[in-house]
Amino acid sequence: MDIFSAIVQGIVQGLTEFLPVSSSGHLAICQHFFGMKEGNLFFSVMLHIGTLAAVLAVYFKLVIKLLRSFGLMIKDIVTGQFKWSQMDGERNLVVMLIIGLIPLFLLFLPIPGTDMNLKDLAEKFSCDGYLIVVGLSLLVTSLLLYLGNSKNKKTVEYYTKKGRKAQNAGRRRYNVVDALAVGFTQCIAAIFPGISRSGSTLAASQFRGMNKQVALDYSFLLGTPAILAAAVLELKDALLPENGVKVQIDFLPIIIGMITAAIVGFFAIKLFKWLLSTDRMNIFIIYTAVVGLIVVVISIIELSAGVNIFTGKSLVF
Repeated sequence: MDIFSAIVQGIVQGLTEFLPVSSSGHLAICQHFFGMKEGNLFFSVMLHIGTLAAVLAVYFKLVIKLLRSFGLMIKDIVTGQFKWSQMDGERNLVVMLIIGLIPLFLLFLPIPGTDMNLKDLAEKFSCDGYLIVVGLSLLVTSLLLYLGNSKNKKTVEYYTKKGRKAQNAGRRRYNVVDALAVGFTQCIAAIFPGISRSGSTLAASQFRGMNKQVALDYSFLLGTPAILAAAVLELKDALLPENGVKVQIDFLPIIIGMITAAIVGFFAIKLFKWLLSTDRMNIFIIYTAVVGLIVVVISIIELSAGVNIFTGKSLVF
């Protein structure tokens, strides 16, 4: 892999990982259009670590506070001093993040009649023959963003009537139902390439009446351990010898790609927070709808012909 390719992929990863357009969906589309295979798995892992660094950079102070609260909470649990009803905001957030991660274990459930788990469906749906799944999933993302945005407008209207400022509209503390709802949404987004993780979890929080900025912060923080876990699992496979041959790694493009993903990801998070605060989510609603429709039309044509119209090769299922 050359440096230019590493930079391009780092930019794409950094942008699509955090903007509500689905990084997995765009990756599947690019691979389909250009006839690319999955590529260097180790490089993919490093890009994810780069985007993880972006989250930690944006939320560094909050993450430190949450880690400290988690440690003190464990101490209180061990000494019998922990009380659910007396949790402060930081402890509440720690607990709700943990609860929100529980649904991800569903991804390891086996699919009856196959040797696959639910998480394996994501890779299967990324194949040529399932491009229509990516297109439909992008349409689902557009719909979720629209519904979440509409619900937030009603929340703002409700709180404004009560004399609150628009930016303060919505609840600011998650409860168990909120966390599980967002967690299940993240689980579904992990299965279907095209359903944006950040966009769908934001929408789920908005459905529950949460403040939109609090909801976005929760979404990014919830994604941090998920990205880390995925990176660890993929790293094991990436470093395993292929057919007994040790994998050769060119570290310079990987490092450059990782740094690029981190820098672009940092600004993508800032951009998303600004667009959300200025009520410009229509940009993503329209974009995902248009791209989704185009991909669905292309996939229908290809399914009728039985070939990838861009590469001329037979569809792979």
